[in-house]
Amino acid sequence: MNSPDTPLTTPPAPLGREWIAAHIPHAGAMCLLDAVVAFDDERIRCTATSHLDADNPLRANGRLAAVCGIEYAAQAMAVHGAVLDAVVDAVLDAVPGAGPGAVPGAVRERPRVGYLASVRSVEAYVERLDDLDAPLTIEAERVSGDTHTILYRFAIHCGARLILAGRAAVMLDANANPKGTTA
Repeated sequence: MNSPDTPLTTPPAPLGREWIAAHIPHAGAMCLLDAVVAFDDERIRCTATSHLDADNPLRANGRLAAVCGIEYAAQAMAVHGAVLDAVVDAVLDAVPGAGPGAVPGAVRERPRVGYLASVRSVEAYVERLDDLDAPLTIEAERVSGDTHTILYRFAIHCGARLILAGRAAVMLDANANPKGTTA
């Protein structure tokens, strides 16, 4: 999933669970990720240990099915958008008098709301996540997209072992334009 010739950016300190929860619409136990450990414009790498929590809200009948990893990947995609927005904000904050139009091409906007529209080519290599004994590494890579949709490829590992992989389409601001209008 990672291109060896383009390393990911490592934040000065990992962006932790509190930062993540403040920047995505998932709170409390439903915020599944522990940290953002690396990112760039196209990719993100996060870690999680919530699969080991007996109170994980995605558990059913005391088990956490591998397919629940799709939600971990979806949260990594949401965090990717939030991290990129934070980078733009940091650039604008560094510009004296930054405001709308202060930096050409960079505009402060409300965070975009994304909805998981579909998943494709999902392959699970385990039945359950809760019986894995190490942290999960969740990677998502933007494959293509425009202002309204993004296609990501994702992979989840436990150590060196691939657990789940697939593609996901995300619709951005699905309710932003009333029916019959164009953006």
